[in-house]
Amino acid sequence: MSEGKNLYSGDVQDFYGKRRFDRPPANLKKVPNKKETLPDLEVHQGYSREEFAVNVEAIHSVEAREAFEKVCRICEAIKEAGGRALLVGGAVRDEVLGIASKDFDVEVYGLEPEEVEKITKKFGKIKDVGKAFGILKLTDESGFEIDISLPRTDSKIGKGHRGFEVKVDPKMSIAEAAKRRDFTFNALSKDPLTGEIFDPFNGIEDLRTRKLRVTDPELFKDDPLRLLRGAQFVGRFGLSAEPDTLKLMQAMAPELQEISPDRIRDEWEKLLLRSVRPSMGLTLLNNIGVIDEHYPELAALRGSEQEIEWHPEGDVWIHTLMVVDAGRDIITRKDLSGDTARVLMLAALCHDLGKPYTAEVKEGRIKSHGHDVKGEAPTRSFLKRIGTRIKDTDKVAALVREHIWPTAIYLNQKHDPGKRNKLTIGAFHRLAKRLDPATLEELTYLAEADCLGVGPFLDPNNPDQLLMKTVDAYGLEAGRWVREMASKLEVYQEKPKRYVSGRELISLGFVPSNKEGEKFGAIIDLADDCRDLAGMEKEELIRLLLDSKGSVKVAVQKMQEILINAK
Repeated sequence: MSEGKNLYSGDVQDFYGKRRFDRPPANLKKVPNKKETLPDLEVHQGYSREEFAVNVEAIHSVEAREAFEKVCRICEAIKEAGGRALLVGGAVRDEVLGIASKDFDVEVYGLEPEEVEKITKKFGKIKDVGKAFGILKLTDESGFEIDISLPRTDSKIGKGHRGFEVKVDPKMSIAEAAKRRDFTFNALSKDPLTGEIFDPFNGIEDLRTRKLRVTDPELFKDDPLRLLRGAQFVGRFGLSAEPDTLKLMQAMAPELQEISPDRIRDEWEKLLLRSVRPSMGLTLLNNIGVIDEHYPELAALRGSEQEIEWHPEGDVWIHTLMVVDAGRDIITRKDLSGDTARVLMLAALCHDLGKPYTAEVKEGRIKSHGHDVKGEAPTRSFLKRIGTRIKDTDKVAALVREHIWPTAIYLNQKHDPGKRNKLTIGAFHRLAKRLDPATLEELTYLAEADCLGVGPFLDPNNPDQLLMKTVDAYGLEAGRWVREMASKLEVYQEKPKRYVSGRELISLGFVPSNKEGEKFGAIIDLADDCRDLAGMEKEELIRLLLDSKGSVKVAVQKMQEILINAK
């Protein structure tokens, strides 16, 4: 690369690091008050039963509150039978973070499995899935699922998530049972009847200081998927891994290959969709060696330099981290969900995978011509590694292949007013068909994320920095403009409708197929091309078809001639 283009230079990286990645100190909305310290755990006072119920209803729904109240009634029934039932896992962690969870997992102490099942059956339908592992799944009439488990030990005896020997022990202590939890803040438990929170491994303090710390180093090793879970939590809660946890995760990186693609996919999707800053989780995966070990398509982004005038933020890896964060912000701002949100985040992660294979220095500048098209193959390869669904893969590959289009067509008409009125409807129609099953809506969100993933402005005191051409050249205005145009042309969320239908052809004297083996499906396809490539008006098409007098051969020849002349 040419002198002065080293994008790992200290000024850029230092400014960028301060601007985007440093997280403010934790600000827990309610740090539980410590009540007492017992030999093996600390007891804190969390929300009372009523306070918790009110929060769940305010944030989620009346149905969520009813589910929590059902949990409390189950806990009361367990207590009456001589046992004790505690909320465990995410619901307790989220309470400490000031988040109202609607997912409830209950762990029952002091009763045998048969007694627990007999009691819980009174509150809904019990599924046998997980019963062999000491877990009962209770579904109530409103559809809410509650996992009810017994304290147990999990011993690794083989590969995969089924390679465990499970021993249920209702007499285990709270602290002993919590050892099998992955991270200290997930080892918290709570008595929903009293509001007491039990913290055997200083998980509340780790949340306060934003530390990712394993609960038990030996048990943590049993499931390599916890590496991805750790990355997810880092991105969701703005954590940093403490040194011993980081070393342990680095040592485990090669073992991730034994995990099934379905489980890998679920954690990747959680990392991208649940994180406030997915970049932080991706950075952890990079730091512990998971990217180098398992995802060469992402590893290739590091050190792949970009033209500093367009990408002052750094190499393609840094740009990608910024784009996934921007994509997550767009999801929040636009209130996106489901397939659209998932596909946007996967496309944001993969959009520049073609740059390492196309970057070259021309006339003193770094250029990556064709990286959009070249990126499709590594995108498909990476998505296969993480177990992405085929439909999602096809969508993301299409978005990657076309991600430059909104900016290109927008600038084409903006900077050359003479072309503004010559922009054909066909350009949008052709793109919508190329994108299918992805949509122009998803493409415009990706273009905006790509734009927002550029920076930083190195001289914030210079007002001209706010007018850098990167702002409109990378898609903010382009995304909005393309959305407006696509909506007007009715191709925003779907591919264009057929220009002529089979029913119309029949009314014009054509038959679906004739003795010569001609089928009028060819007319339907060519009619779309005449609209999109030659700008043919519908009235002109109808006249052509009438003049063909029901002959597929004649109609096809006429339309082919029009397309040849249009070129």
